[in-house]
Order: sequence, then C-alpha cells, then structure tokens
Amino acid sequence: MTSYALLFTLSAIGISETVYLIRTRIASEKPVCPIGGGCVLVLTSKYNKIFIVPNDILGLLFYVAASFISAFLVIGVGPLVFWDFILKLSVVFGTILSLFFTYLQWRVIHAWCFWCLMSAFTILLMGTIIVISGLI
Repeated sequence: MTSYALLFTLSAIGISETVYLIRTRIASEKPVCPIGGGCVLVLTSKYNKIFIVPNDILGLLFYVAASFISAFLVIGVGPLVFWDFILKLSVVFGTILSLFFTYLQWRVIHAWCFWCLMSAFTILLMGTIIVISGLI
C-alpha cells in the first residue's frame, strides 16, 4: 500500500509540472528554465505533439489517470487486479515514452528542457518504485 501512496504522490508532482507547462503555453509565455536553457526550443519543436495533441496534455492525462488508479489501489476500490495491471502498464509505457523524448532532446533537438527532464525523472521514479517494491 505504501508503494501506491508514493505513486500517488509522484502523480501529484507530475500534475503540477504539466499544469505549469500547459498554463505557460496557453498564455504564450516562456517557461522558467533554471537548468539547460533550452525549454522554449524543446517545447516549440515539431516533436512536441503526438497526433496533434501536445505532449503536456498527454502527460497531464497520464498523471491524472495514475493518481486516480493509485488512489483506488490505496483505498481498495476493486477490481484491484485490474487497476494494478493498468497502472503497471501505464507506467511502463510512460517510462518508454519519456526515455524516447529524452533521447530526442539529446540527439535530435540538441537542447535540454528542465520541465521535460523533471517529468521524465518523475515517471522513472514511478517505474523504479514499481520494480523495487515487487509490484511487478
């Protein structure tokens, strides 16, 4: 149960990260980029959308779904096996996608976005918690 509570907490952190990016994009503002300085370049690149949906929206949907599913598992809303499977599958898919986006920043865009790396680290921590806690 503690692992699911940690996943819920990391999901909340991810929600705050993506909401910040969505808010700055909608307001046509430049995000604060404390490390790397390439946030604008990364966030306005052609790789910022998958099938016309901005990556920040997809990230928000992922984190909201993960937070609800984690909450369901913490409080015991059934079917637990189903929610557990969906959460694991989502985190594995999110980790793979985050690694791909990190690769794009490194090798294709040649710029680093602090917020994108924070999100990738958050998802990687979620995957690590699943592996270490023996949830897989």
